[in-house]
Amino acid sequence: MHREKRRHILISVIQILLVGGLILLWEWGAKTERFDSFYTSYPSAIIKDIVEFYTSGDLWKHASITLQEALSALIVGCFLGIIVAALFGQFKILGSIFTPILTAINSVPQLTLAPLYILWFGLGLTSKVFLAGLMVFFVVFFATYGAINNIDRKLIEISTMLGAGTAQTWWHVILPACMPSILGGIRGGIGASIVGSIIGEYMGATAGFGWMVAYASSYFIVTRVMSCVFLLLFMGIILNYLLNFVESKILRWHSQHQKNNKLAGNTMQEY
Repeated sequence: MHREKRRHILISVIQILLVGGLILLWEWGAKTERFDSFYTSYPSAIIKDIVEFYTSGDLWKHASITLQEALSALIVGCFLGIIVAALFGQFKILGSIFTPILTAINSVPQLTLAPLYILWFGLGLTSKVFLAGLMVFFVVFFATYGAINNIDRKLIEISTMLGAGTAQTWWHVILPACMPSILGGIRGGIGASIVGSIIGEYMGATAGFGWMVAYASSYFIVTRVMSCVFLLLFMGIILNYLLNFVESKILRWHSQHQKNNKLAGNTMQEY
């Protein structure tokens, strides 16, 4: 435990030094005109712009809109992705029919469909949540469905032999076995929800970080574009930390169920 803690601290220190070194190199290169800061801005100017963005009150306005879109898309996309994957896993005929169709739809870049969503649902929240939610759905669905199909069938057979019903088998066997993949899908869904929201705002909106990036880009305000990029990066980090907290709680439950399943498997082998 002590060695693991020291390893974690060492990794954190290396990460901080690496990021800090890159920022200092970036600042030095811009100030000494090693490269043209017109195209990249520089850290001190970005920090100053974020402070001005905050004091003007515009930061919270745009951040709240993008965060609302991303969280709504994440919740809807994760819920539907897990439910549909579970249905396809339970009823194999549905998976055989619809999985190739979903795979084909997923192969179409959502950027090309964004104008259609805006045409259908308008410039408001709905079009952004639909686009981003669809991106989240595919990430979570394929992660969950793949995990369900790769479950050791012996565990399900043992559960049935012990008298467990369908609901009990799903809760005590299938769901715990799929949990790491589901959490991995949700982690990927966080990025997809933010990207989808930004794409939607970029294509057509009246506020949000995506709209701000489009507006600043049209006037070559590179510093504001970079400010939005770093704010979006910070948003993603916060959401991932929240997922880490939830994940730590869920994995305790998952670990206990895995131990129970292993004991049941050993018992069956002896039998």
